[in-house]
Amino acid sequence: MVFITDLNFKPKGVSPLDSSNQSKKTNNESIGDAKAGGNRSSVTVIGLGPMGKAMVSAFLNRGYKVTVWNRTPGKADEVVTQGAIRASSVNEALASNELVILSLTDYDAMYALFGSVSEKLYGKVIVNLSSDTPEKVREAAKWLTERRAWHLNGGVLASPSEIGNMESITLYSGPSDIFEAHRKTLEVLTRTDYKGEDPGLAMLYYQIQIDVFWTAMLSYLHALAVARANGITAEQMLPYISEILYTLPKLLEFYTPRIDTSKHHGDVEKLAMGLASIEHVVHTSKEAGIDASLPAAVLDVFKRGIASGHADDSFTSLIEIFKKSSARP
Repeated sequence: MVFITDLNFKPKGVSPLDSSNQSKKTNNESIGDAKAGGNRSSVTVIGLGPMGKAMVSAFLNRGYKVTVWNRTPGKADEVVTQGAIRASSVNEALASNELVILSLTDYDAMYALFGSVSEKLYGKVIVNLSSDTPEKVREAAKWLTERRAWHLNGGVLASPSEIGNMESITLYSGPSDIFEAHRKTLEVLTRTDYKGEDPGLAMLYYQIQIDVFWTAMLSYLHALAVARANGITAEQMLPYISEILYTLPKLLEFYTPRIDTSKHHGDVEKLAMGLASIEHVVHTSKEAGIDASLPAAVLDVFKRGIASGHADDSFTSLIEIFKKSSARP
């Protein structure tokens, strides 16, 4: 974890730092949430793609004063008509509020925006909800710390239409006291799940889940391509695909302790059986005239598992093959 060593650095409402933590206490004045007596809280949102706009709308609906900025000014028009305040520059957007939420393409976009105005970051709480790698997040946290700003990283596990819905969730990591100071404001957007002080931890959890999501959704599309090539519609397949997905949670529950203890017993299924099954999927795809590169990639992993001596083990033994991927060209 990175520390700020300048004891004169004191963001609004935050205690000076000691030698062992970024801060110990946060004054109630720094809590970015609606105050008693009807006072409105305020926040800045930078980046007005579909997700950024949804966040602005959620804040406005809860009575927040929202300052917005986007590189393309016209993208702010819609939320300005809803009541948001358009900043004329990044400088003005930063100056408007202590709490600044970013909804950008990636972390490089943050540097592009803040690189020339980094002196304006002093004392700001930057909540970056953009996607990137855990290591880039850690580098960004250090960069912001050097400029005397606080950093919280967030991974939003929701679509724009789900923002403002407490059934959705966002993962956060960074200084715990800064998170707690602004938690109620962040919960205007979604429920929150704080993962820890490590700046990159929320993004790690996020990318792992996105790994599962896009791989599963791509397999869904590939399966439907094979179905349509055989005259079967997506609607006809829906109950069957839904049923097989319905079984997955129980399978995950069954295999989790085995994976954590590296016990890949072939008592339920064997990798050799899985290899034959995937080969049939590849052949079925080719017979339908469908690109078989996706199941072929799965088949390649199974073949490497067999070559490594796991034919009689469970398919879960393939996790050992993934651990060796750095050795591949």
